[in-house]
Amino acid sequence: MKVIVLGSGIIGTSSAWFLNKAGHDVTVIDRQPAAAQETSFANGCQISVSHAEPWANPAAPMKVLKWLGQEDAPLLFRLRPELLQWKWGLQFLRECTTGRTADNIRQIVAIAEYSRQTLQSLRAETGIKYDCLTAGILHFYTDQKEFDDSLPAAKLMRELGCQRDSISADEVVKIEPALHRIRDKIVGGDFTATDESGDIYQFTTGLAEKAAEAGVDFQFNTMVTRLITSGTGAAAKITGVEIIDAHGRHKVLHADAFVMAMGSFSQPLLKPLGIELMIYPGKGYSATYQITNPDAAPTVSLTDDGYKLVVSRLGDRLRVAGTCELNGYNRDLNTARCEAITRRTMELFPDACDYSDPAYWTGLRPLTPSNVPYIGKSKISNLFLNTGHGTLGWTMGAGSGKAIADIVSGRQPELNFAFTGMPRRAPGAALTGRIAQA
Repeated sequence: MKVIVLGSGIIGTSSAWFLNKAGHDVTVIDRQPAAAQETSFANGCQISVSHAEPWANPAAPMKVLKWLGQEDAPLLFRLRPELLQWKWGLQFLRECTTGRTADNIRQIVAIAEYSRQTLQSLRAETGIKYDCLTAGILHFYTDQKEFDDSLPAAKLMRELGCQRDSISADEVVKIEPALHRIRDKIVGGDFTATDESGDIYQFTTGLAEKAAEAGVDFQFNTMVTRLITSGTGAAAKITGVEIIDAHGRHKVLHADAFVMAMGSFSQPLLKPLGIELMIYPGKGYSATYQITNPDAAPTVSLTDDGYKLVVSRLGDRLRVAGTCELNGYNRDLNTARCEAITRRTMELFPDACDYSDPAYWTGLRPLTPSNVPYIGKSKISNLFLNTGHGTLGWTMGAGSGKAIADIVSGRQPELNFAFTGMPRRAPGAALTGRIAQA
């Protein structure tokens, strides 16, 4: 089949790679001049199966209320006269029950674990270099209640096959000695030795290059204006995608199947077709610092629970990312939020980096209320979804691409996940990899 993939971030590029491997004729369309120029450009860089607990959990509503109006809050709702934001917020609250949170964790762990295994195979196959570290992810807590509340989620993840071990404060500092300055504030942590980190931008651009060598046609500087349909109801199909190409010309490109992988921009493009995706852009921030004292910088990828920040060492750079601002499609840098990241990083590792000239960045994470992405079939027979991965696009990217390639090809994916538009497998159905061993 001829397949058009919309979007060239980690999700779209992985989709294109595996669709090409499955024998399809693949074209990728993106408005940017190259792959991975938006949300996949400078995120936290963690392959974090252990960070599968969604933002929507029983403790979230009170935290959100406490953070309202606080400029440097980890999760900041800027209330807008916008129907989607209010609908999204109400659904977010519905997902905060104990039962729904547990089910969402199961789904996220399933796709994340499968994706990590897929990435490891892809890394071995392609040889792409991306400052990969396989030293695990260490999550540390500075609030006793937050640590106590984390224990049930860690236990559930272990039951699902993700070996997230709850550990003492002394064990935290033993694993990452660079945290010794705040040892008196740490109350505990958890460590997942199988988690990884690495530069998502380097990997995605490297995979795009190899996909192009294999025959994938990347059309950059190309704006998608609308999807053209024919028929109604069950007979509805996408017949083409209207674009403005790199030379400013209007065109319509035709294909047999279409994969939506445009992240936060999926929702407005699909809404005119009657497909209402519950995706809202969450503006995430990152700062990248040059490491000047390697011995004082962390060697394990970290998650700072109190500040909702992740820290990843990328060669001679330190990437610190996090916080989430729900404020429409605005990508302006908020000075207070940028300074909060640098201030906290200096508290943790004062002698590690040059903090005088940080590279700040923002990207729009495609958030679903549950943190579970849309992967699978839409109600239009030849339109497929691979979007809404929120803060875990890098974690879920390779596996999502492989799964959607299976679905487009008419095959059942290898893992037990609540694929969109497809019947769910019965509990206990066969799984793959470490999840199957749970």
